[in-house]
Amino acid sequence: MAILHPFRAIRPVRDKVHLVATRPYYSYKSNVLKAKIEDNPFTLLHIINPEFNKALKSKANSPERFALVKKGYESFQEKGILIQDAEPHLYLYRQTSSDRSYTGIIGGADAEDYLNDVIKKHEATLTAREAVFTEYLEVVGLNAEPVLMSYQGNERINALIAAVLVDRPEYEFSTTDLNKHELWIIDQAKTEALIQCFLQIPATYIADGHHRSASSVAYYLQEKSKGAKEKGRKFLSYYVQEEDLKILEFQRLVRHLNGQSSEVFLKQLEKWGTLEELRTPRKPQRKHEITIYLNKTCYSLIFYDSLIQKDHPTLSLDAELLTQWILQPILKIKDLKTSQDISFVPGNTPFNEVLNQVNDGTFSVAFFLYPLTMDEVKKVADHGMYMPPKSTWVEPKLRSGLTIMNLND
Repeated sequence: MAILHPFRAIRPVRDKVHLVATRPYYSYKSNVLKAKIEDNPFTLLHIINPEFNKALKSKANSPERFALVKKGYESFQEKGILIQDAEPHLYLYRQTSSDRSYTGIIGGADAEDYLNDVIKKHEATLTAREAVFTEYLEVVGLNAEPVLMSYQGNERINALIAAVLVDRPEYEFSTTDLNKHELWIIDQAKTEALIQCFLQIPATYIADGHHRSASSVAYYLQEKSKGAKEKGRKFLSYYVQEEDLKILEFQRLVRHLNGQSSEVFLKQLEKWGTLEELRTPRKPQRKHEITIYLNKTCYSLIFYDSLIQKDHPTLSLDAELLTQWILQPILKIKDLKTSQDISFVPGNTPFNEVLNQVNDGTFSVAFFLYPLTMDEVKKVADHGMYMPPKSTWVEPKLRSGLTIMNLND
């Protein structure tokens, strides 16, 4: 059973929500980030980047830097930019773009569910990065960016969500990326009903935010070892029905051909599948096909069935086949997590932008993959396995600062 915690959200006042909420700072180009911080006194970016444009700065990811972040949150609350709800609630958030809409529940996931594998994972975390996030939580004590969770929906949950949607949202605003954002505060009766519904769900799945969830659980265990049994037990999460998620691929761009000519490289690929030169560059059209772009020419490679362990959760994945038969043995990319010779580009990046990075010589070759399905993601998680790095780009991507959770509340 999945435990869903209501919480007293710290959130922007209604007239400033469109100015406070932000995309993650790393998603902005430096000039755009600079303009937003200089021109918008209410953006959460002031808190996330407390020493932006200052000559003397504390060390990145240091307790001193985290203390400044905490001070920023406190300042926004003192100024009345952020307020905290008096009672714990669940929240409903809907994000609408030109082609689709995502609706889900914001609440607290349970750290014990994570430890008991009720919350399923499909991605390994980096110990060093997890430690940094855990120290951040120890100093700041707040979650501002939810972990994206998926769950298998049912008629009762859908009916409760529909009943919330008939009311006017607390927030309704649009952003320059052409997305519309709406947030409802779910009343106490429907909050309790949703909590009971989730107790009937056997498992939820982390769709995006493995490091955030792992660090939150590490913080909980740290506090529990000190005798604070419930401190940090819940962590901020956004629950979306699994069929509503949009799963895209990551492309792989490699800087070199390991000293080989294009002809020699392509000849080696013929050992692993059917290779065909394409008239027009395109992405793969089916599972177990990858497309390869180099020297302004695109090729289709369909892996031989003999290479594919179709019943194996990870060895059947195209990202693993690419790594096992091409990236490691032919291009000598030994570790995808640490290699400086490979770059990963999310599948929502315009196709021609990826091609241009090869055309201009930044990279020698680009590999395009076919997107995974949610069933493939779940199969990996259910078997306690991990996907290759950068296997999925999952949408929606949430704005930071719409609802903030105090882990010590």
